[in-house]
Amino acid sequence: MSATTQPRPFDAQHAANYDDRWAPLAPLRDSLHLQMRFILQELPAAARVLCVGVGTGAELLALARFFPGWRFTAVEPAAPMLEVCCRKAAEAGIAERCVFHAGYLHELPPTEPFDAATTILVSQFITDRPGRTDFFRAIARRLRPDGLLLTADLTTAPAGQHESLLGVWSQMMRHIGAGEAQIEAMLASYGREVALLPAAEMEELLTEAGFVRPVRFSQSLLMQAWFARLASGFPSCA
Repeated sequence: MSATTQPRPFDAQHAANYDDRWAPLAPLRDSLHLQMRFILQELPAAARVLCVGVGTGAELLALARFFPGWRFTAVEPAAPMLEVCCRKAAEAGIAERCVFHAGYLHELPPTEPFDAATTILVSQFITDRPGRTDFFRAIARRLRPDGLLLTADLTTAPAGQHESLLGVWSQMMRHIGAGEAQIEAMLASYGREVALLPAAEMEELLTEAGFVRPVRFSQSLLMQAWFARLASGFPSCA
């Protein structure tokens, strides 16, 4: 089983508690979504947006609220997480504007190309570099010419800064109620189950996948975010 097809460990209990667990960090999430809104506002009024690894639907719900003519395709391999996303979309009255796909992107049936794609805190779980590049290349193939990608992942900081940021990151985890054993396990997973790359390497990876001039637009401690446009002439398979 390859890194791009490994199931994410989100069972029904984890999915049910996911949003409540991270609720104390809502200001960080909301700041990212606001910036995404500014970047994507150039899209057409009837834009089609692909959300890869949508989880419980946070960015989908935020964007749908501000852009009432947009339609979304939500891709999520963890069925319990997608079920929460479906329920939240129904409660928000936007379900009719959404297509929900329980599975991986390569399993999504062919569609018209998308105007933009989002993938938030997803690619960091692909620990081998070629597999991670293929992940973004698969997204690129689903975009229209000059389509936009917005992505965010955990990263490493420059030498001399990373250790300090890890300390602040640990304080953040204590803020949401994590115990010391949980924090120790989380830190131990970095470099093993979670691949943290330097920002420059992430930008190289996105370029290799078919995007041009990635722009880093946000950083919250270890999490950094980019937007990038699809390279001219990139072949679409949507």
